[in-house]
Amino acid sequence: MPEISRFLGIVIYMYFNEHNPPHFHAEYNEYKASIAIGNLGLIEGKLPSKVMSLVVEWAQEHQQDLLENWNSIKETGNYHKIEPLV
Repeated sequence: MPEISRFLGIVIYMYFNEHNPPHFHAEYNEYKASIAIGNLGLIEGKLPSKVMSLVVEWAQEHQQDLLENWNSIKETGNYHKIEPLV
């Protein structure tokens, strides 16, 4: 499970051999969620509303990077870290 980014106690990662739609996972303390890359909607899980807002803000800034990572992990297993939210 490659860690893609980490900021403000939030960890963003993707799994190898994941199912569609393209998505990423976010963890914050005991909370976990899967978030679609295309529309940045919640697929499953739960995050506190403030944390979800921060994750969506970050993902909006890096949507293309997330999609590139999704495709690269699926095709080659390679990925790159994405800058945290500042």
